[in-house]
Amino acid sequence: MEWESAYHAVVAVDIERSAGRGDPALLAIRSALRRVLRESFERCRIDWEACRVDDLGDGLRVTAPPGVRKAALVHPLFDEVAVRLRAHNRLTGPLTTVRVRMALHAGDVRLGPSGEVVGRPLEVLARLLDAPAVRTALAEAPPSTVAVLVLSEHFHEETVQHGRPGVEPETFRRVIVSNKEFTAPAWIRLAGCAAAEPTEPADPIAADSAAEDGPTPGPWRMTNRATGHGVVYAVQNGDQHITTTRRA
Repeated sequence: MEWESAYHAVVAVDIERSAGRGDPALLAIRSALRRVLRESFERCRIDWEACRVDDLGDGLRVTAPPGVRKAALVHPLFDEVAVRLRAHNRLTGPLTTVRVRMALHAGDVRLGPSGEVVGRPLEVLARLLDAPAVRTALAEAPPSTVAVLVLSEHFHEETVQHGRPGVEPETFRRVIVSNKEFTAPAWIRLAGCAAAEPTEPADPIAADSAAEDGPTPGPWRMTNRATGHGVVYAVQNGDQHITTTRRA
C-alpha cells in the first residue's frame, strides 16, 4: 500500500494540567480519556475501530473515517464527551479529575501504509489545541466546566454556520489564535455546566424582583435570608432589595 491522500476530519484532545500528578494518576486519566472518547464516538455511531488513533502523551488525536459528517463531531460528540467527563469527575478524586481541550479541523491528509497520518491539517490542529487563547478559556472557566472546544475557521464555516439541530452558532465566540508561526481566526465554545438541582421552591418575591430589574449582571445570584423582620436579596453588582414582612 502506498501513501494515499484523502479528505478527513481530525480531532485532537488534550488533558489540562496532566503533568505533576505522578505515574499512577497519569495512567488513570489517560485510560479515562480513551474510554470517554471511545464511548462518545460509538454513541454518535462513528466506528471507533475505523478511526486512526494516535497517542499524544497527554491526549489523543483521532482521524475520522472518510464520509463522517463533520457536524456530528461538534454535536453530539463534544456534548457526549462533556457528559462522560462530568460523570467521571463526580466519582473520582482531585488527582484523577479530567478537564480537556478539544480541537477540530479537516483537510487533505496523507495516509501511510503502516497507519501513519501526516499533512498540513494536522499541523493546524496542533496549533489550535495548544493556542494560549484556548488554554486560557479553559483555565478561567469554573471547575465544573470540563471541556473547551476550538474549531478552525474552515470547520466552523462548514458546520456551525448552517445552524443544524444541536449546533447553536450563538454558543461560539470568535478569537484569533496565535501559536508559533500560526495565526488565524478560530471559534471557541465551552461545555455547558450541569444544571444544579433546586434545594427549595422558587421564591416569588425574588422572581418579581428579577423581573423588574432585568437580567442578573453576573453568572451568580446570592440570596441572604434574614432571621429578623424581612428578607434581604443581594444581586451581584446590583442593588439590594429588602422586603419587610409585617407580623400580626
